[in-house]
Amino acid sequence: MRLAQLGPPVLALVLAASLLSAAAPTAPERRVIDKDIARVAAKIDDYIMAGWARAEIKPSAAINDAAFLRRASLDIVGKIPAANDLRKFVANQAPDRRAAAVDKLLATPGYVNNFTIIWRELLVPEANADFEKRRLLIGVDSWLRNHFKKNTPYDKIVQDLVALPMSQKRDDMRFFGYYDGGGEGSPMGYYIAKQGKPEEVAAGITRTFMGVRLECAQCHDHPFGKWKRDEFWSQAAFFAGLTGQRNGDNFFGPLSETADRRELAIPNTDRVAQARFLDGKQPKWKFKVGARTTLAEWMTAKDNPFFSKALVNRMWAHFFGIGLVDPVDDLVDDNPASHPELLTFLAKEFADHDFDLKFLIRAITASRAYQLSSITAENPPDVRLFARMPVKGLSPDQLYDSLREATGDRDNSNFNQRIFGFGSPRQTFLDKFGEQEKKLDNHTSIPQALTMMNNQIIVNATHPDRSFTLGAIVSSSFMSDQGKLEALYIAALSRKPTPSESSKMLAYIERGGAAKDKKKAFADVFWALLNSTEFRFNH
Repeated sequence: MRLAQLGPPVLALVLAASLLSAAAPTAPERRVIDKDIARVAAKIDDYIMAGWARAEIKPSAAINDAAFLRRASLDIVGKIPAANDLRKFVANQAPDRRAAAVDKLLATPGYVNNFTIIWRELLVPEANADFEKRRLLIGVDSWLRNHFKKNTPYDKIVQDLVALPMSQKRDDMRFFGYYDGGGEGSPMGYYIAKQGKPEEVAAGITRTFMGVRLECAQCHDHPFGKWKRDEFWSQAAFFAGLTGQRNGDNFFGPLSETADRRELAIPNTDRVAQARFLDGKQPKWKFKVGARTTLAEWMTAKDNPFFSKALVNRMWAHFFGIGLVDPVDDLVDDNPASHPELLTFLAKEFADHDFDLKFLIRAITASRAYQLSSITAENPPDVRLFARMPVKGLSPDQLYDSLREATGDRDNSNFNQRIFGFGSPRQTFLDKFGEQEKKLDNHTSIPQALTMMNNQIIVNATHPDRSFTLGAIVSSSFMSDQGKLEALYIAALSRKPTPSESSKMLAYIERGGAAKDKKKAFADVFWALLNSTEFRFNH
């Protein structure tokens, strides 16, 4: 039975909070025509299917519409879909409904928020373990949020970071990362978190934006590595003019820069490294153009051998759980891509479409490979053949926001409270899950499992008299027990129960569970769904 058969009156009570969602976004602006996205998606599948043919394997079946919306929602906006949105989507029979759903997700504030979180943690990981540096996230967050809201081309975002102007005089507000009066934020916190040290900034820039782990060669040549110590310090020399200062004993002071410095002494040697690009070419210096600006222009050029591939690989890993090159920041010859032609193709298309992140997302999610089930009838093939969708553990932020969505609970804390408010519900929850990343071998620790079982969100969500979702469902006078059970499954798992699940759960509910109380039995079922493996994974 299709989800739409539950009928609008019943679904209207499934999640009252879901019905109070923000107004529908305005129609998204497409920077490319639909057939261009379809062309790139089809080419993705050509390369992937060629791998299946060589390995003589069959792919998994395609997922249904409900599973697609849950997967895309988690990947794009960082949480499960609202029940009412799911109902409308499954009822839609338009042939382009999945592409339209992706467009809608990309046009929501949820997309901006999700990718801001992803990139904020990628750029300033130091803030996770250092409260002092956590304050730097304010400006970085605002800066990223502004760019994702505008859909700024990726090359322009990176140029803004790498070539960021430095000033010797910064008041406190600018120190924390704000441009004067603009309120658009600044990536200055990225440099301050690394204390303006050329070697730390260079290592972070090359690893994040070019997929190269140069820091391995910082102290000595690796006997089997491609990159040598001289190359590391030649990259660091682009940042040689940076000077960091301490502001007292407890916090980092402003940064300054000598713009014409382009060389660094290699520690414990008598050699000096000159700024040189990673492809071995000597920069062509321009009058009054700083070293970092010169580096940014080279990095973001369409023919750069590292830049586009690094981003495409990182985005592929985001949507599939593993990159075409794994690890994502180790693009070297002795760590080849699983599908090198596909990586090259997508990198060129990304550059040719003006580094449009939304174009890349549309193309990836439109592919057959992205829409495969995670279930396979045969022995699971090598995950890097992408013959099935890998199962991805939810990040702490995804898990928290999905819990809020499923239970109808709203987190009203603002950004500053989430960063500094150690007692806020969100921060308390995230701290329990530490630095857990979305990965294929995701495991739950005992403290994390106890948090999911007993944290205040779960306690309130599974209390018949305090839960928004549960209370609306169990108090409905015109819904059958079957309808109520289906509503709970839809709220938590974005699907209806299987016949076997319905039989077992309804029997438990009918006898009132352990407490011999039907309301509490429904609460037990909802608790079990929220604590299920299925809820904690994107599949």
